[in-house]
Amino acid sequence: MIAFTFPGQGSQKPGMGEPWKDHPSWELVEEAGSVAGRDVARLLLTADADELRETRNAQLATYVTSLIVLDAVERLGVDPARVAGHSLGEYAALTAAGVLSFADGIRLVTERGEAMQVAAAERAGTMAAVVALDDDDVAVACARTDGDVWVANHNAPGQVVIAGAPEAIEAAGIHAKELGARRVIALEVGGAFHTPFMASARDRLRKALAEADLRDAELPVLANVDARAHTSAADWENLLAAQLCSPVRWRHILHALSDEGVNLLVELGPGTALTGMAKRTLEGVTTLSVGAPDDLDKLLSTISEPRSADVAHEAGEHLFVTERLVVSPGAGLFRGEPGVGPGTPVEPGTLVGHVGHLEVRSAFAGELVDVLAVDGERLAPSEPVAWLRSA
Repeated sequence: MIAFTFPGQGSQKPGMGEPWKDHPSWELVEEAGSVAGRDVARLLLTADADELRETRNAQLATYVTSLIVLDAVERLGVDPARVAGHSLGEYAALTAAGVLSFADGIRLVTERGEAMQVAAAERAGTMAAVVALDDDDVAVACARTDGDVWVANHNAPGQVVIAGAPEAIEAAGIHAKELGARRVIALEVGGAFHTPFMASARDRLRKALAEADLRDAELPVLANVDARAHTSAADWENLLAAQLCSPVRWRHILHALSDEGVNLLVELGPGTALTGMAKRTLEGVTTLSVGAPDDLDKLLSTISEPRSADVAHEAGEHLFVTERLVVSPGAGLFRGEPGVGPGTPVEPGTLVGHVGHLEVRSAFAGELVDVLAVDGERLAPSEPVAWLRSA
């Protein structure tokens, strides 16, 4: 059971678009630039670290890069059962789930970045990571501080981010060390995000959200604010506005995904921060980051690795290095394509059957070894449909 996760601000880096500029998914960059009225290609290819550190640039560049990666993965026929994004990444997750169109996502991310940068200029703030201290004790350190400081991100066990006024951050850091924190690390960010310091940005974002066309999700999206899965469009206007002044409950989201049966977490976008958090938080869950075209083969190989639930079928075989699985793109009843069976040669895009109204197509070239699903069988997202030996 696959979940896609999308990184937030801070994952951007100079030249992060370079590996993708010759990939078909790069076509999204021109569309993004047209909607945003910005030279997005330059941000992804030649902007330096200082320019990308600006909130308005970091958020737009990271969102577009994540959507390029998502588009490339979708072209392979790989779809998730759940999605979630860290802070800004929630907008990429909502686009992946169909709540936001790409254009509306660009407009909202552009407005969000501008609003947060203005709010940060109005009231100076910063953030710091508290290492090796329990979440509750970090909250105690903030409560002991005579100043404006709050818990902003619950990232992973022993990794909590606090945010607020610079002098209050320093004082809270001293209290955190007294309570047992190993380190308190200042973060290079432009403001105290996910705190009341972002109230003016929240109010500005609400107006943009009211104009966006939010739709019901095609699959569950776990929200930063409450770490619960949501599919109703009506929920997201308030959740996205509240997110700016509320802590990101990422560790809780990871546990919720695991509890729902997710056993493969795939981070789509620049950097590997979410993959590292998942490794620290969960046991028995495979993690993978896809940030460049070379990672796509790694994703396909990971999906094709033998798992007892996937390959224990009538054929009684195992998948080897040259063998691949074609998996269900969604939930529903399987209906095989007439004439497609053992020995059938397939090319990328060959129709294998249908799951409900969704087409099941091979992402690989090769020879079909067996169809693992039976006509009329109800499949869940990412369940195996066919098994082939790749060319």
